Parts: sequence; structure tokens; C-alpha cells
Amino acid sequence: MRICLVSETWAPDINGVAHTLDHLSRELLGRGVALQLIRPRPAEGTPGRRTPGMQAELQVKGIGMPGYPAVRLGLPATRRIQALWRQQRPDVVYLATQGPLGWSARRAARRLGIPLVAGWHTNFDHYCRNYGVPWLAPLLLHGLRQFHDACHATLVPTQRQAQALARLGFKRLAVMGRGVDPARFSPTLRCQALRQRWGADAHSPVALHVGRLAPEKNLGLLCETLHAMRAARPDMAQVIVGDGPSRRSLEKALPRAHFTGFIPPDALARHYASADLFLFPSLSETWGNVVPEAMASGLAVVAFRHAAAAELIESGVGGVTLPIDDAEGFRDTAVALCQLPARYAQMGRAARLRVQACGWPAVADTFLSTLDQAREMPHASARAYGV
Repeated sequence: MRICLVSETWAPDINGVAHTLDHLSRELLGRGVALQLIRPRPAEGTPGRRTPGMQAELQVKGIGMPGYPAVRLGLPATRRIQALWRQQRPDVVYLATQGPLGWSARRAARRLGIPLVAGWHTNFDHYCRNYGVPWLAPLLLHGLRQFHDACHATLVPTQRQAQALARLGFKRLAVMGRGVDPARFSPTLRCQALRQRWGADAHSPVALHVGRLAPEKNLGLLCETLHAMRAARPDMAQVIVGDGPSRRSLEKALPRAHFTGFIPPDALARHYASADLFLFPSLSETWGNVVPEAMASGLAVVAFRHAAAAELIESGVGGVTLPIDDAEGFRDTAVALCQLPARYAQMGRAARLRVQACGWPAVADTFLSTLDQAREMPHASARAYGV
């Protein structure tokens, strides 16, 4: 099978979409699947070399998102995409973006009668609210329904997400979860020297947060929670891994926390394993890869009953999950838990056991099965071209 992946983002970008596609493509290449890639050209000054393993790669012009230039959008390139596909026709196209590049690839596939499968990687309504344009959400959802109606299937990460989109009128939804590598993320990587650099001894709790530092990540609650935890445990260390437009304001609000910026994968695994508690207040994720990574590393997780946390955590066993409207409960739970070392250690062990079987091979199985069905079931993309 030859699959073309269309995405706004790709490794070494640090985000959930790039992370998922990187692991998925590695698994597919290991099975002998032929892959093509269409993506925006890397930012100026970054080498635009072809991605290893790709049978063909098309890099299109890209622009930085207003207010967040690190996130790039691919510009339409319908003619160039059609030229590639006429020369090397894929069996099926996977659209990991609903941006201008995704619409362009959708148009080209419909013209050529190539089956389409799309992925739902972003909760756009949250972004509209957090970036000050809530009135745009209904219009955006209307356009997204139109986009996905042209596809044989739309892959979403959780059953809850599928149910929510179905209520909004989306059709042909299928669930494809995400994986984690328990060998890469492991409690055995715990590093006492790293903990000492954070000012933590053997008895001091370390609270960790990993993620993009941006308005949609509910960082106000993270800040409030960390302040309350320090009041209860003045000896605790607080570590925040990641970067983004909100980093500067967060550093001012949390002057005693350790901010690392983005760090290499091996260092990230050590940071997870060297902490004790993982705080994840975000409600904007469709999945949240950092949650299973923290669990695989043996951390007790405090999160809302949403996305990966809702799927993977039995509250009170591998961590604690709260109703999505219970910010006070999130803060109070974290404060109570940081004072119970035996309890959070027990939860961390249970969390590790829970994700042991959540590997990427099973994710790839679901992905390939869905794409195989798309090849065999003529639908919207085989119709005459239309927007």
C-alpha cells in the first residue's frame, strides 16, 4: 500500500500531531508500507531535507500563525499535489490537517478519485475561545463538517470525542487511540542528580508539568495549583518542561519553579522519571500524549476527566481525574496528594501497569485497517470534483 500523509507539522516540531505521525510513520515503514509526505517547508534557516524513509516528499510554502509564528500553516498547492499524485498515485491519502494545505490536498484527491481519510487532531472550538474569537467557532465547525464529509472516515482519538462530534453532525467516525513506548518512558530512568539540581531530596515531592505553554492550556489553574501546593509543602520542587507564548508570564508568576524549555527526548524521559506527581489541567487536547508518558514513567497524574486521562486513568488508582468544570477540585486534589508520599507512589506504580500494553503497533493496526476499508468502499472522494 502507498499512503500519502498530509500535515502542517512534522518532526522535529514538538507537538502532539508531529509526535503521533512520527511514531505512526516509523511503525508503518517497519511493515514495508510505502509513504509519501506533504508538509510546509521548514522555517527559514532550517534545512528542508527530505524526510528519511519517504518514497516522495513535497514541501510547500508555509507561513507562521499570527501571534504564534512557531506554528506554521501550509499554503494551498493543488496543482503541485496533483502533479505528484499523477506521477506516483497513492492508494489512499491521510489528512492530518484541516488548514489551507489540507483543503488543497482534499481538492486534488477528489479530482483524481483517490480515497481520503482524515484525522481529528485539534479541538478548534477551544482555540477560538482562548484566542478571543468565540464567535468564529460555529462557522469553523460548519466548514469542518464540509471538509470531513468528503472523507471515507475521520479518525478520532477517543470514544468520547467520537460521540461529541457525532452530536455535532459529523459522520463516518472511527476511533484510533495513541500509543506510548514503555521502554523509553520508565521509572528506571530516575536520576537523583537531576532531583538535587531541582533542590529536592529523597523525601521532597516533585511536581511536573510538560506541554506547550500557550493560552489554551489552562495555565492559570496550573499556576494557582502550584502556589497552593507550595504553601502545603514548602520543600517541594516544581518543574515545567516546554515553551510557548505564555512562558514569560508564567515564569513571573512562578519565580521558584524550574523552567527547562523544550528538551531532547532522552532528557524528557529522565525528567518524567525523576518527578513524583504530574499536573495536567488542559482541556484543549484531543488526546494529550504527555499523560501516558507520565504514567509509563511511574507518576501519579492529576487531570480532568478528558481525552487520554479519561480513557486511561481509573480515578483513585493510577491518578485522580476530576469533572471538567471542577477547577477547585483539581487544585485541592493536587494539594492533598503532594502531602501523601506513600499514596502517590502507589498510584505511580498502578499508572505504569495500566499503560504497559498501550503500544504503537496496535495503533498502526487500527490505522491500516481504516485505510484499507477506505480503498474498498467508494464514497465522496470518488465522486466528481466539488468543493
